[in-house]
Amino acid sequence: MATKIDHRIWYVVGFSIIIVICLAAFIVAPGGDFGGSDGQGEKEINNIDPNYKPWFESLWTPPGETESLLFALQAAIGALIIGLFIGNERGKRAARKAIGKEDHVTAGEGAADK
Repeated sequence: MATKIDHRIWYVVGFSIIIVICLAAFIVAPGGDFGGSDGQGEKEINNIDPNYKPWFESLWTPPGETESLLFALQAAIGALIIGLFIGNERGKRAARKAIGKEDHVTAGEGAADK
């Protein structure tokens, strides 16, 4: 059975790997342009087929600040959902451990009574 220290080591190793991967992009391309892909996709489609007509137009195009706000809100909601899932799973695990400990105590008491 893994101890808390073992789990912490794996968390540190995992987060370290994530940080290294994220920083690798800046090391590999220090002056790189890490912009969105919307304009790049449209440019590539026009290179492939200059006569391409979009299927529909947006009903509303928000200003840049509003678009950034909506993107940040979307990221926050996603982080909240992930956090709730992780918290729920940890709660389930703690409840299972508590039930397991109660079973051992009850079994021990029952065996001593016989």
